[in-house]
Amino acid sequence: MPAFDKIALGRYIPAQSPIHALDPRAKIILTIAAMAAIFMTRTAAAFILWGLILLLLARLSKIPPRVVAASARPVLILIIFTSLLHLFMTPGEAAAKIGPLTVTKEGIRLALTMSLRLACLVMYASLLTFTTSPSRISDGLEGLLSPLKRIGVPAHETAMMITIALRFIPTLFEETARIIKAQKSRGAEFDEGGLLKRAKAYIPVLIPLFVIIFRRAESLASAMEARGYNGGAGRSRMKPLCWRAADSAALAAFAAIAVLIIAGERLLPL
Repeated sequence: MPAFDKIALGRYIPAQSPIHALDPRAKIILTIAAMAAIFMTRTAAAFILWGLILLLLARLSKIPPRVVAASARPVLILIIFTSLLHLFMTPGEAAAKIGPLTVTKEGIRLALTMSLRLACLVMYASLLTFTTSPSRISDGLEGLLSPLKRIGVPAHETAMMITIALRFIPTLFEETARIIKAQKSRGAEFDEGGLLKRAKAYIPVLIPLFVIIFRRAESLASAMEARGYNGGAGRSRMKPLCWRAADSAALAAFAAIAVLIIAGERLLPL
């Protein structure tokens, strides 16, 4: 059974660290830039460098590296499935045969690259939620989207929806773990039989989960209405956003590192 109650994705871990102290807008920009740079990365050596940078950022933010690594657990099945597709479906020089299927050297290289890429993407995105509270993420997103208000983009509402979605990821996994434990106490088996049987076993989990999701959404909407929420009009902040020199320095340092890694893997035989 998947350890839904141990999944760290979407959680905020408060701490006193240089990463926590950065402006949320800077952290969002850095996360997007990191994802773009990782998409451009093509070699295993470069991914190792990105992993070392992630480890350094985890140390600076006082987040245990095992927690950062655990954030990739929800996409483990996707990583495995994608890797298998590349292993057996990529044409090229044969490296091994498994029954009627052929594993190619190009497929192995591509499977490794895609696996590392997906894992890095999730862990870098998780570092943002680990070091930034949902309200600060909302403020940062709204600040970055505010120039788009001139063309009719609802910046506040968009930021609020994204923040609520991020906030309820851990809650969703906790509810899933609770329902699975309740079903197992009633004799349900999730780890026996073939793939189809296991998939059918999760149907009694999905139905109450959807009911809980809709109830929580209705309760949240009622709570927001009861508190007089009317969007971003006239809304003030207890802690206004403040861009500091440290935020500019972080952006400049990351830009230099990303350029060195991307240019280096294209110029050097890594």
